[in-house]
Amino acid sequence: MNTKILIVDDDELIREVLEFNLVNEGFEITCAASGEEALEKISPEHSLILLDIMMGGMSGYRVAEELRKKGNDIPIIFLTAKDTENDMLTGFSVGGDDYISKPFSIKEVIVRIKAVLKRQNKPDKQDKLTFNDLTIDLNTKEVCIKSKKIELTKTEYNLLMFLIQQSNRVVSREEIIDTIWKETPFITERTVDVHITRLRKKLENYSHLIANKIGFGYRFNKSEL
Repeated sequence: MNTKILIVDDDELIREVLEFNLVNEGFEITCAASGEEALEKISPEHSLILLDIMMGGMSGYRVAEELRKKGNDIPIIFLTAKDTENDMLTGFSVGGDDYISKPFSIKEVIVRIKAVLKRQNKPDKQDKLTFNDLTIDLNTKEVCIKSKKIELTKTEYNLLMFLIQQSNRVVSREEIIDTIWKETPFITERTVDVHITRLRKKLENYSHLIANKIGFGYRFNKSEL
């Protein structure tokens, strides 16, 4: 079955151009002209959303927030004419996985889509990791504190796993970018900080396990258990 992508943009021409080119790349496409329509059309069959931010009615940021509140961790790539660092960080903070500024090239969109999809499908070799009441099921990709499931995006999950795998040392922001966003251009060190902050918040009482070595990077510090 072809990978299914939901395109959400209130500009009909942009939807048509994206749909035409992505179908030619072998993707199966669904289109929505508004955030409200996107929430109606999204299904478990979709593997990724291309989501415009500035739309009439519900914004792309709001759509992303609604999906994450419902526990939907589908990868989201924001499409927007806004290109400041604050806009980009807002996109990441509400659960976005990547951010493409308009005008964009179709080649760039295709590269970004393939990069996001590729990093979501890395196999794991163990079944479960346990850190006191914090457990990570590597088969289902579920993170729980006691019996409470912690809803992480796939990028957040991959970031947590990378830090755990490298827990014997401090990893730099550059190394995190090269691993987590290896095939995604234009990722800054500030992007790493935003994702770490969001991940720590979700880990609640275990947030202290992700330690910041000022000037060097981050470490998953199991000695703090």
